[in-house]
Amino acid sequence: MDQAIIIEKSVIIISVFALTMLMAMYSTLAERKIAAWLQDRIGPNRAGKGGILQPLADGLKLFAKEEFTPNTQNKFLFVTGPAISMSMALMTSAVIPWGDKLHLFGRDIILQATDIDVAILYVFGVLSVGVYGIMIGGWASNNKFSLMSAMRAASQMISYEVAMGMSIIALVMMTQTLSLKEIAEQQSGMNWNVFYQPVGFLIFLVCSFAETNRTPFDLAECEAELIGGYHTEYSSMRMGFYLFAEYASMFISSTILAVLYFGAYNYPGMDWMEQNVGVNIANVIGMFALFAKLCFFIFFYMWVRWTIPRFRYDQLMRLGWKMLIPLSIANIIITAIVLLLHDKAI
Repeated sequence: MDQAIIIEKSVIIISVFALTMLMAMYSTLAERKIAAWLQDRIGPNRAGKGGILQPLADGLKLFAKEEFTPNTQNKFLFVTGPAISMSMALMTSAVIPWGDKLHLFGRDIILQATDIDVAILYVFGVLSVGVYGIMIGGWASNNKFSLMSAMRAASQMISYEVAMGMSIIALVMMTQTLSLKEIAEQQSGMNWNVFYQPVGFLIFLVCSFAETNRTPFDLAECEAELIGGYHTEYSSMRMGFYLFAEYASMFISSTILAVLYFGAYNYPGMDWMEQNVGVNIANVIGMFALFAKLCFFIFFYMWVRWTIPRFRYDQLMRLGWKMLIPLSIANIIITAIVLLLHDKAI
């Protein structure tokens, strides 16, 4: 039995890793196609039919480019920075429930790498460590623009983590759990948390843009001010790791948004499907439902990037500290009052 569990979890971990890398790779193509569509252009269309092989061509280009290391005393840290960013982006997926369960080989297989009681705290902890990859890379580059970019990224992420964490507090008060699996199970059918926590969802959505360094919160990579940002001195696959980490983070944050607020793998009529079609088919459809939800959020990330201009840095910090944090505190207070009145009514 122990050997079967090891094999089962190994397959799930490898599958999630492959899915994350595949989504990060083809998100680059999707971004360019969506940008072309919004700007009335064609976009990449030479590598394969419709440009389907463009991400592979970009990857080969990055592998083939010359590795350049600046004159810095911290070459080890210079290499460690992108490795930390990429590792932290991938580690977050370990606690995400990708589906309910499949009944195969006479046993139930849970479609989750690991289910821990404090999954939300784990996600926030990993996200907090991810900023070290940017800080280390920017500082070790021996470039003033890279260092300024790293300082911007660190202050931005720390600022918006506060509001993001407080928006989750209201959700935890309502669900009474920190487990992503239990939160997903509580949203059966259309009993989605977004209907009970719309303000918390909006705060979490805005903060996720800042956490992933996406426009209009990409002040750390502001080309007009900081050349290329914290990865200015990077080339070849070291730069590729930073770029992949951004798209992997976007994929994971979209999945977490879907799990926390949009029912995860649940969809209307799921219970009926389990009773009449079978557990396996119903849960496979649930996996596709989760994938459709996260793809919508990825599209939304890209749509916003090519629609809304970049904020000034003072506007970004004012939004985080003077608007989102007070709003998240108000949301916690209102949620507590509603829960108290509900308990008294019962």
